[in-house]
Amino acid sequence: MKEIKVYTKTGDNGVTSLFSGKRVPKHDIRIKAYGTIDELTAWLGLIRDTTDFDYAKTTLVRIQKQLMTVASQLAVESQKDFPKNLTPLQPEEVQFIEKEIDLLTDRLPPLKNFVIPGGHILVSYTHLARSVCRRAERYVTELDHQAPVSATLIAYINRLSDYFFTLSRIFALDLEIEEVKWNGN
Repeated sequence: MKEIKVYTKTGDNGVTSLFSGKRVPKHDIRIKAYGTIDELTAWLGLIRDTTDFDYAKTTLVRIQKQLMTVASQLAVESQKDFPKNLTPLQPEEVQFIEKEIDLLTDRLPPLKNFVIPGGHILVSYTHLARSVCRRAERYVTELDHQAPVSATLIAYINRLSDYFFTLSRIFALDLEIEEVKWNGN
């Protein structure tokens, strides 16, 4: 495998390359979409490094790997440009996230109010991941209006923010942190 150089100097004028080689501005919606996925992947690394709960670590590594695939899919303009050594995100990954949400939800008291983030750094980090995931979803769906994006990818990102919300609640439960409820007052 060819060594990847960290700096190329090709982006010094505010443009970058897609997998196809096409040059686009660094503020292009496609770059914003996969750049935000990259940011989310980094947040998940911080959550993994902060938690002692093995149930979360294993799932978070799997999600990080899938997010690398998502970013790769977003970095191509057409499926023909997708790297041959990678497999696009599969519907089974959406189902995996749904099962994880269901497993965690079964342990939680029913949600009757909005929850104010905070109470423990791990809970707060997870809420930050949730909000970054929602931003990524906004960019991905905006991109979808310009160029088709996989419906599986869009569903995955949508489900993922629900997973992070549920995970934040489980962390609060397992850390014995009382959730701050908000009911409009």
